[in-house]
Amino acid sequence: MATFQNNADTALTAIDAALVQEAGRIGADIHKRTLHTSAWMDLIKQSPFPEGMGYTQQTLIYDRALPTTDSTGNNSGVTWGSIAVTETSDTLGTSQTIGSQPLAKAAKQFAGDRGADINDDNTAPTDDARSYINFSRKLKPYTLRRANVESPKISLEDLRFAAHRQDQLRAIMDLMTEATAYTWESRYRDEYERLSANFMAAKTAGTVVQTVVDADGDAASDDVYEDNSINNGVFDLSTSGVGNTDITPDANISNAILDKIYYQNVRKGAGRDAYGRENGRPVFALVCSSEASYQLQTEAGFRDDVRYNAARVSELIAPLGVEKSFRGYYHMVDDLAPRYTETSGVLTRVLPYTVTLGIVTDNPAYETAPLEAAFVLHSEVMESQIPNPFSGSNGLSFNACDYKGKFNWLNIASEDKNPDQTNGFFRGVLASASKPIKTEFGYVILFKRDSATPAA
Repeated sequence: MATFQNNADTALTAIDAALVQEAGRIGADIHKRTLHTSAWMDLIKQSPFPEGMGYTQQTLIYDRALPTTDSTGNNSGVTWGSIAVTETSDTLGTSQTIGSQPLAKAAKQFAGDRGADINDDNTAPTDDARSYINFSRKLKPYTLRRANVESPKISLEDLRFAAHRQDQLRAIMDLMTEATAYTWESRYRDEYERLSANFMAAKTAGTVVQTVVDADGDAASDDVYEDNSINNGVFDLSTSGVGNTDITPDANISNAILDKIYYQNVRKGAGRDAYGRENGRPVFALVCSSEASYQLQTEAGFRDDVRYNAARVSELIAPLGVEKSFRGYYHMVDDLAPRYTETSGVLTRVLPYTVTLGIVTDNPAYETAPLEAAFVLHSEVMESQIPNPFSGSNGLSFNACDYKGKFNWLNIASEDKNPDQTNGFFRGVLASASKPIKTEFGYVILFKRDSATPAA
């Protein structure tokens, strides 16, 4: 049973088909409402999901490596030894010389030039200024997930008599395309939040980056943040701080905490793959709402950064409408940024839209939700892997399925319900696996958007 809306936006049960039939009651223009779009789909890397290796994969990540003076990997640094060798005895005698040096000493000096010291008794060197590099690595598993989206059933007999059927079908296809885009954007946003290994709750004093949390309230740190997503219903702000401390946000987002993240990411090596460079410094991406971006750019003491910034935006970011950077970040506006309410430390997600009887309306609770999340986005944190269409193997062939959400018309014969194949529907299939890579480059910032105090 399909529905439509009158001028009072009241959902009325009206017709038994998906398409409006009475041409005398509607104009020739078919209008539709649109949903907000964001830049998430342009910033997350995409690649094919590996075939023939099962549904679950593992990422092998090698950590950074630095020289150490200890073979076990302790004591960072390099041991520097002298090339010149000082000898107290000369077994070959002083009469055998090369130039003005005794022959034995010259031989040892020559060996020293090669980086080794030869003892007088021809034994192995005891000190060759040796340092070591050890390698550490980790496996990060990830798995393929799938979603199916279907339209209402459409009667081909009704389509014959529908008013402006071409325009209505075009509007329906456009709406399904928007729904697919909205679904992918939500998927990428949520997966980035889940995989990011750093969490920061904005506090009026002492805001710190959480790389370990206490999600179960036992005063013990639980692995890394990526295992305790704020969207999974388990994360408890009242006990998630290290040592079972309360980290419920009580301050707004600020440039001070973004500076902390910036310097950390530079030291981690994230600057090599930043979205741009200005004056030799990397520029990262900050995905936040318009309100959060405005708060940062109008914060007291930081406004001149906007006034005097005339640097050229990188070619990757410019097509997204970004005109400038601000204090080491490109502000990527996402006006569907996650928002939450909080009760006794437990977060409840508030979505920007509600759907009732198929009718999408703006959610007023989203406008008043006190907590909001922003993200420091880096291209190396994750990769979305989508299976390629597969049409058969070894002589067996079938219709290939597009896993990116393309809607196909299906008209399935049924002896009882559709013997003449006059009824059908649109169906889209989405599938992806979120491959974790350098998750330590990703940051999630949760802040109190209605606070007048910037985090410190």
